[in-house]
Amino acid sequence: MEQIVQAIQSSNNPIGVIEEVHGPVVDVICDRLPPLHQALFCVVDQQNYLFEVYLHLDARRIRAIALHPTGGLRRGLTVFDSDGPLRVPVTPDCLNRVLDMFGAPLDGGSSLETTEMRSIISPPALLSETAPATGILESGIKVIDLLCPFVKGGKTGLFGGAGVGKTVLIMEFMHAIVSLHQGVSVFAGVGERIREGHELWHEMQDAGVMPRTLMLFGQMDESPGVRFRVGLSALTYAEYLRDTLGKEVLLLMDNVFRFVQAGSEISGLLGRMPATVGYQPTLMSEVAELQERIISTRSGDITAVEAVYVPADDMTDPAVSAILAHLDTTVILSRSQAAKGIYPTVDPLQSSSTMMDRTFLGNRHYYVAENVREHLARYQELEDIIAMLGLEALSEKDQRIVMRARKLQRYLTQPFHVMDAHSGIQGVSVKLDQTLTDCEAFLRGDYDAVPEEQCYMRGSMQEGR
Repeated sequence: MEQIVQAIQSSNNPIGVIEEVHGPVVDVICDRLPPLHQALFCVVDQQNYLFEVYLHLDARRIRAIALHPTGGLRRGLTVFDSDGPLRVPVTPDCLNRVLDMFGAPLDGGSSLETTEMRSIISPPALLSETAPATGILESGIKVIDLLCPFVKGGKTGLFGGAGVGKTVLIMEFMHAIVSLHQGVSVFAGVGERIREGHELWHEMQDAGVMPRTLMLFGQMDESPGVRFRVGLSALTYAEYLRDTLGKEVLLLMDNVFRFVQAGSEISGLLGRMPATVGYQPTLMSEVAELQERIISTRSGDITAVEAVYVPADDMTDPAVSAILAHLDTTVILSRSQAAKGIYPTVDPLQSSSTMMDRTFLGNRHYYVAENVREHLARYQELEDIIAMLGLEALSEKDQRIVMRARKLQRYLTQPFHVMDAHSGIQGVSVKLDQTLTDCEAFLRGDYDAVPEEQCYMRGSMQEGR
């Protein structure tokens, strides 16, 4: 925070005085109108307050959203211009740190030592500088690599409710990027509960992935302006690490729906008329502003994994639809899978990827994935008949399909590295080629004589328990 304050105060450029304060909304009478999204500040009793301009009320008045609690503000205070949007300090030393939206430490460590500041609001990379998808990013997680693979430099959404394993999956992705690809991770806690953030930080330390990870938090009790902008702040750090280190950067956001909620809250504070289902009229453009900057360039890749809460399990909700339009891969986490003891709780039939294409994956991967999905879909169709009449009522062909599908279902479970201490089972990571080999063997019937329990919670079939 010290660097930010010094940077914005160095101009010492008065722009006006506070006219009114309504919660996080601050109206300012200006000598000259600052542009939208300009960062303003004032100082009260040596405490600094930052604002972001959102609305021009008339020729002399602007409406801003405070990024700090407004308890000490009052009418008549002098407001200063920072001569630009909000900026954060960037440095390669930001790894292994926990920061807030402004780049100030939350982990009790020292401030970032740097003179370089980057604006959190910037346009996407030029089309001429972007790089197309070149392949899939292996995570070592069998069910994801096989049925809904991550696109290198693409965007993946994890859709699920509370307690189905979103945080565990996110931690395992971080572990995979660090161990398999020697990349770095940037985690954005958007509206995160402080308890969850604290637990995640310590679990990341225990898993040994913090030295190549940066965590930023905009906590649930903070201003909607902070919750709305912490995702852009994390993306600014991800872009910096991509451009300076030239490595794989994994950007994780939990939860993107809270970003939409913060935007809706700001929209209401500004007096805008609500649109569909009460969401802000600027929903599509706000989501696009964030998503369109997540892109790969010649310098390196940014692969995003975003947790998304689905209101009332309605995938047609306007916020969910707006986010879905930008995603390459959709991973649905199912509570019914958790009830069966299937971990990770990925629903293999509802999850999908736009890159599930023969020309992109290759004939082998495409053939195996389609056949596995067909077996699991047929098993789901027959579950009611099996429950009522028993397995013996099925034809011999269907019995064989059900038997293989149940083994495939259990084979696609696996223990995670980040859960070693909790589960007591050594975590495993399985290469995609090995997963394809094992699934081909299941489909041929090579493991028809193997008991189902021997397929559950293990790595490849060639490895011992």
